[in-house]
Amino acid sequence: MSEVLQPPLSQGAGYGVVVGLGVAFAIVMLSCMIFVTRALKNAFGEDNKSTETFMVANRSVGTGLTASAVISSWTFTSALLRAPTTICFFAFLAIQAKLKAPNAHTLLEIIKVQYRNIAHIVWITLALLNNIFNFTSMLVGASTAVSSLTGVDIIASTYLLPLGVVVYTYWGGLRATFLTDYIHTFIMIVLVWFTIKIIVMNEIGNISALYDAILKLSASGPVECNYHGSYLSMTSKESLFSCIIHITTNFGIVIMDTGFWQKGFSADVAAAVPGYILGGNAYFVIPFAFGTIVGLGALALEQTPAFPTWPRLMTQAVSGGLVLPYTASAVAGKGGAAAILLILFMACTSVASAQLIAVSSIISFDVYGTYINKSPTDKQLIRWSHIGVVGCSIFISSFATALHKGDVDLNWTIYMLGIVVCPGTFPTCFTLLWRGQSKVAAIISPIIGMLCGFAVWFGTAFEMYSEITITSTGKTLPCMYGCLTSFFVPLPITLAISLWRPQNFDWDTFLTIGRVQSEHSIGRKFNREEYFSLERVRYMKRASRNAALWGAATFVGQVLLWPLPMYGLKTIMSKGLFTAWVVVALLWLWVALIIANFLPLIDGGAVQIWAILKIIAGKQKRDDSGTSTPSEVVVEAVHVEEKS
Repeated sequence: MSEVLQPPLSQGAGYGVVVGLGVAFAIVMLSCMIFVTRALKNAFGEDNKSTETFMVANRSVGTGLTASAVISSWTFTSALLRAPTTICFFAFLAIQAKLKAPNAHTLLEIIKVQYRNIAHIVWITLALLNNIFNFTSMLVGASTAVSSLTGVDIIASTYLLPLGVVVYTYWGGLRATFLTDYIHTFIMIVLVWFTIKIIVMNEIGNISALYDAILKLSASGPVECNYHGSYLSMTSKESLFSCIIHITTNFGIVIMDTGFWQKGFSADVAAAVPGYILGGNAYFVIPFAFGTIVGLGALALEQTPAFPTWPRLMTQAVSGGLVLPYTASAVAGKGGAAAILLILFMACTSVASAQLIAVSSIISFDVYGTYINKSPTDKQLIRWSHIGVVGCSIFISSFATALHKGDVDLNWTIYMLGIVVCPGTFPTCFTLLWRGQSKVAAIISPIIGMLCGFAVWFGTAFEMYSEITITSTGKTLPCMYGCLTSFFVPLPITLAISLWRPQNFDWDTFLTIGRVQSEHSIGRKFNREEYFSLERVRYMKRASRNAALWGAATFVGQVLLWPLPMYGLKTIMSKGLFTAWVVVALLWLWVALIIANFLPLIDGGAVQIWAILKIIAGKQKRDDSGTSTPSEVVVEAVHVEEKS
């Protein structure tokens, strides 16, 4: 009979973080937001009672804060390694949205203008499914990890983890999300320290010694399907299939996530493309460096007395939830496990905040403001946003609880996620990139794609394992075939229908989307001639080309050139290559730390802080008549530079 291992931390520590730290964090964030909101109102006229501020942060978020938000939004328990390719491609979509629909608040607003009510309802469903399953997947993984670390009841953890997030998201809106995203990225300091600490601790010593320790493991514990059973080769078919699932799913998650679109709408014209490109490529190194060094470090430390399970090896049950905390305990005792618990908490709250504001925007703008009250006031829209935040939290926690009760784990939710979220990917992209996609094609193609995906998923599971259960449907191949079907089937359907009867949509129709004006909206209104000036349009078109090139280069560099060739090479990594691999990962991690923690202060942040301080000191008066905000000054500077 296997021995039951005790969690490295106590229940008191677990509740202290989940409840105590959650409440404290909410109070601190609320205090910061009250100060920031008042300061921004005094300095730049940004009133959080205005829908434009609450929902899209007045479309003035700079490059650094956009990059920080991207990093934070993807640093969560079910983080996927190939997300940067999609995020860089999304930079292209973001600048296209600014070029064609500069006043949009949500993706679904754009869908309604182009394809009308039926398509709008279909996309509301697709977007909500994406946010619900993405949020639930994160919460299932986070609550399981917290329970494994501390022994806290898993259901209690499921309901308590989002609690503090609801409080500050309820009051702060999207501005709160950007602010908390920035604060959350400071966990990267812990990640950098942790990766270096593993390498230099006495039981390992240096990169060369880590390589030697891992090289020996192929004899005592070979990896199935890897070349010579080595951990230093990349020939596992299971890993290749998983990579295909993740790449495909990433496109669906990002492109169908209204939260990503909201942050794109909120970013300044000059910040959208560089913000997403910097954020996406900086995020990549977190799973890359942390997975490589901590994963291999755990295997090496498992052979030493420093590891909590020594002299026994980790069982499958233990490895399912305690690899990271046990490695942290080996590196820094209970303090290390506590640091991992803090990382999990911060990652969870970051994603929860983004998902809550995304769902609340759908409820307020696209449900209430479209079908219940077609002339809503700021107060009414924000009230329904509040309803969306609270309702979403309760529903997601209940849904995650149902999955726990059904013995559904994080692996199942990650693998099946693409089948649900991918069908709308191509039709959504064509909405902004191809005026010929017809309304009928946009409506039919994602529905058929999802139905086909589910049919292939269940059919493959039954054919391969003679049953349709949680276990069989969570296997790699059924999920991969179902995911690919959901992703690609809508493409030929929408092309065939649209080429048969193209729509020939007029892009200028998007300009019928207006900004929400109210007594709380201070500053100048949208000026079409000024916005679409020759310099600005030229800049956006050039940024669009750059984004497309970056997206293609990221895919080629991070998938086709590396590491895919290593799969077919069938060799064991040399010590020199391994050393270079780890060194590049560490350097890249430091660059990501600078981008996430310091770029927001350098880029625009310092300018705004200085302007706010001058307002507070009474040395400068705020001009409500329409003077440019610091972010607008940056845009104009770019335009002048380009023109010259």
